[in-house]
Amino acid sequence: MPGDAPRILLLGAGHANLLAVRPLRAGLPRARITLVDAGTHATYSGMVPGHLAGHYAAADLRVDLADFAARHGLVFLRARVEGMDPATRSARLAPDPAGGDRSLHYDLAVLDLGSQAAMPEIAGFDRHAVPVKPLDGLLARLADLPPGAPVAIIGGGVAGAEIALALTHRRAGMVTLIEAGPDLAASLRPRARAHLRRALDRAGVRAITQARIIRIEARGVTLQDGTRIASALTIGSAGARAQGWWARDLPVEGAGFLRVTPTLQVEGHPTLFAAGDCAAMLHAPRPKAGVFAVRQAPVLAQNLIAAHRGTALRRYDPQRHSLKIVSLGGRTALAEWRGLTLHGAWLWRWKDRIDRRFIAGLRGA
Repeated sequence: MPGDAPRILLLGAGHANLLAVRPLRAGLPRARITLVDAGTHATYSGMVPGHLAGHYAAADLRVDLADFAARHGLVFLRARVEGMDPATRSARLAPDPAGGDRSLHYDLAVLDLGSQAAMPEIAGFDRHAVPVKPLDGLLARLADLPPGAPVAIIGGGVAGAEIALALTHRRAGMVTLIEAGPDLAASLRPRARAHLRRALDRAGVRAITQARIIRIEARGVTLQDGTRIASALTIGSAGARAQGWWARDLPVEGAGFLRVTPTLQVEGHPTLFAAGDCAAMLHAPRPKAGVFAVRQAPVLAQNLIAAHRGTALRRYDPQRHSLKIVSLGGRTALAEWRGLTLHGAWLWRWKDRIDRRFIAGLRGA
């Protein structure tokens, strides 16, 4: 690698990459760092339910990437990553508008590309539904949703329940939550799950469990038993899914996510790192959650510096327990911590302060 000016690619504007920039720049002030993302801004997922409920404007949860890059001395390139060649240390980007192939070479690179929620195995999903991730597509479709229009949400996990409660608070039409399993919000303990179910009932959300969808159309969803659910907008929120090219180019685990070592390096490729939802921590499996990406950031920065200098890298060992805060539509929230269930308006206010401080930090405020 060049002496004190390594070429570093930050591929994806996820939490880990953005939060690693400040310590990385401090440790390698002359590094040539390029941030690559398909969008013009990063959207903070933790504030999306509040935006859907009407508590935040879209601008409140976005970070302008060109501005972010300029403040930290980075190059920002708007492009979609479509492949990696670790042997030549290059990232393949989507062709430019003129049709030319594009590649970027690196000394060190980090993949922080998140996950996606599309369900192409369901007939009509690609044409008539929108996945919850990437977020910008969902927000654009919701902005065009007529008042009072019915909405169907595929996936009754915590994310699906938060979206359902946010939309009913916003006075959408009938909101139907469709879950393939026997329980809603299965990741929560029974007490928290029961409280969330009561909140959904009070809000008038129609919840259907053990349901299999066979077809999605422009105006509705059809279940295997013949039930038809009216929907002007169908949202896919049934868990994180990997991008297809990862398995083609890099080592992945069974679900298609990138296999990383305890030092966050992609297995077998010491100059390539991965963090956030796209990474599978085989030494300490955890759910896909932003809290882990945030905690990965300082370790990621330290290890990029160490990899350049040829010094020892640090392990990332995630915490065993994480606080789960669930927005309940209005300015109230439910939290679960080590088996303890809490709820109330004070929790929402606390979360609001944390979220606003997080965004302000990324904006340099």
